Amino acid sequence: MKNFEERLERLENLGASIRKPELPLEEALKAFEEGVKLARSLEKDLEKVESRIEVLLNAPEARAETSPELELFDTDG
Repeated sequence: MKNFEERLERLENLGASIRKPELPLEEALKAFEEGVKLARSLEKDLEKVESRIEVLLNAPEARAETSPELELFDTDG
């Protein structure tokens, strides 16, 4: 299976080709069907990534750490 970026690029290309008025209806329909399948697979991949991010952000060791302090202002002065 192609990686995420390759599939996304293919989806963008399909979208561009569908917009061409000279594309025959049958080819447009095939491109649309492929695009729907690609969009669904990309959506599943994004959901997996979001789940992994949530796990990482909510991991016990992440919560145990102190929140980072931002040094926006010089406190010495």
